[in-house]
Amino acid sequence: MTRISIYDTTLRDGSQGEGVNFSLQDKLLITARLDALGVDYIEGGYPLSNPKDAAYFRAVRELELGHSRVTAFGMTRRRGVAAEDDIGLKALVGAQTQAVTIVGKSWDFHVEEVLASRSTKTCG
Repeated sequence: MTRISIYDTTLRDGSQGEGVNFSLQDKLLITARLDALGVDYIEGGYPLSNPKDAAYFRAVRELELGHSRVTAFGMTRRRGVAAEDDIGLKALVGAQTQAVTIVGKSWDFHVEEVLASRSTKTCG
């Protein structure tokens, strides 16, 4: 039997729309509603981006979720910084979520222009 997991980005990606500004209480209520709907993963935001997201990750630990796992969103380590020293990765660990979402550059422009030029500069 195949299982499909539902991953919701409302609290991060959905909050980037014009005129959208979730309060901390809004984010916690939305989390509870998504859990009640049976959403498997709820992307809570980027813990390093602003104080409200950091507060969310502290407060959401107090919610009794029956189904959902809250995830913290972030990026791969910065170039030239060891993973254990990267503040972004430290923030993901510090969010104390059951799962994290880490994105990396994969758009052909990024790979060909940004990453390729950086590796050339580093190696040459």
